[in-house]
Amino acid sequence: MTLRIEITQDPTEEQHQAILLPLRAYNASKAGVTKAQPIALLVRDEHDQVLGGLYGKVFYQWLYIELLSVPENARGQGLGSRLMQMAEDHAREKECLGIWLDTFEFQAPGFYRKMGYSEFGHIADYPPGHKRYFFQKRLTIA
Repeated sequence: MTLRIEITQDPTEEQHQAILLPLRAYNASKAGVTKAQPIALLVRDEHDQVLGGLYGKVFYQWLYIELLSVPENARGQGLGSRLMQMAEDHAREKECLGIWLDTFEFQAPGFYRKMGYSEFGHIADYPPGHKRYFFQKRLTIA
């Protein structure tokens, strides 16, 4: 078999799936089959408009928090802590082993440390001149 590599700046969904499906099959053969279960906690105003919230996915018994956004005028009032606590409660209900997330140094690493998350890595100069941190928190089932 002769193989070659090409680069595309505009991959199709079909090409994406051609890479993803064999990887998923391999992962399932080693770790079992799992399906990502999304969760969203929405912060709405009095007009029912979504102004922020938390978005994540439960996958292999871990909750990955992809997004956390607190409206600027509500920061420092405990809303972020409430969102994180609700996410932890959801993760426990789903029998997750823990939660992980990433954040830039100019976002909220101190907030996550205060919430009991520990850093398990970072990337320097991502974006240039800053760091991107990775945090986790192991859960105990209450």
